[in-house]
Amino acid sequence: MNIYWENKKWMTLSLLNDRVKQSMSRPFSSFQDLKRTCLYDFHVKNGGRMVPFAGWEMPVQYKTGISASHLHVRSEVGLFDVSHMLQTKITGKDSIPYIESLIELYHFLQMMQGGILDDLIVSKTTDGYLYVVSNAGCADKDFKNMQTKLEECKRKGMDVNLEVICNGLLALQGPAMSKVLQEGVDFDLSNLPFMTNKMTSVFGIPDCRVTRCGYTGEDGVEISVAANRAEELVNILLNSKAANVQPIGLGARDSLRLEAGLCLYGNDIDETTSPVEAMLTWTIGKRRRQTADFPGAKRILEEIKNKPARKRVGFLSTGPPARDGTPVYDETGEKLLGKLTSGIPSPSLKQNVAMGYIQSPYAKAGTKVKFEVRKKMVDAQVSKMPFVPNNYYMPK
Repeated sequence: MNIYWENKKWMTLSLLNDRVKQSMSRPFSSFQDLKRTCLYDFHVKNGGRMVPFAGWEMPVQYKTGISASHLHVRSEVGLFDVSHMLQTKITGKDSIPYIESLIELYHFLQMMQGGILDDLIVSKTTDGYLYVVSNAGCADKDFKNMQTKLEECKRKGMDVNLEVICNGLLALQGPAMSKVLQEGVDFDLSNLPFMTNKMTSVFGIPDCRVTRCGYTGEDGVEISVAANRAEELVNILLNSKAANVQPIGLGARDSLRLEAGLCLYGNDIDETTSPVEAMLTWTIGKRRRQTADFPGAKRILEEIKNKPARKRVGFLSTGPPARDGTPVYDETGEKLLGKLTSGIPSPSLKQNVAMGYIQSPYAKAGTKVKFEVRKKMVDAQVSKMPFVPNNYYMPK
């Protein structure tokens, strides 16, 4: 596995890089001033190995280890604490025009230059408001941008309000998810497709929002639950007789998302990256392309029309695993094409996988390239993503 030992703490390389990129200048072993989720005590009691992550003290792994946890999610079901992510609620009759002034579709928060401020998720609810989940490392800037735009909209007389939801957030992920959760809800989960949500009680705990989504490529849900009842729900799920539910740390979450071809903000996408370069053009709907009224529209629409100079692609490689920052060359090893943004030995495939940005003419799947790993050239080739087929639930 892609693990490093630093000051007696295990850490995946991508988590280490994320910690650095979140400007954590304190020593790794210092946990002062880090925030803790409502499940911190649970993690410690159950052997979670705690590390700094995006300003929070989070479990990177449990006793079973990252690779075993990764494979358990692929085969059965795992439970993640993602309560460090920011949850917000947008209400008012102008909530949709408000959010559309910030993003090009219900997925990416944009900056004016067309780069990505965050790959947040916005969901419409049957309760008449928008439910937003932002990455922990982007929470402060996301809320600041949303608050600034809110004040601007209110000055124009728009009816819109913004509220932080101080709930815990659990991610139940894996092919056995529905077997576990179905026993605890009063509706048929087969009627809850990918990227839809429902307010319901879960195992008798009221006012939980269940959203069918996740960051693993597997069928799964995220459950927003009152912070003071989050550990109660965790224990119920872990003691399920329907399947073997195990607690999973952020290390396996990172390897799972890379196998699924999903981006890590700060590594694979950031404020300098456009959705077109990142091969995420699908997030920009036909209507928004025609109205061109979203942040960064000029750059983004120009790249859609004339193709970007670089593209995000996947790679398979031999030899030592390549990490983020690894230079990518053409087949001759002479022409620099770009660099990797993520890379791991895949637990599922038993092969090295990576993603990164290279010049567009070389982005076709099957193109042979070379990585410079520890001053040596290793063979690689461009690959389609996801590396492991996604299993999101979409009714037939």
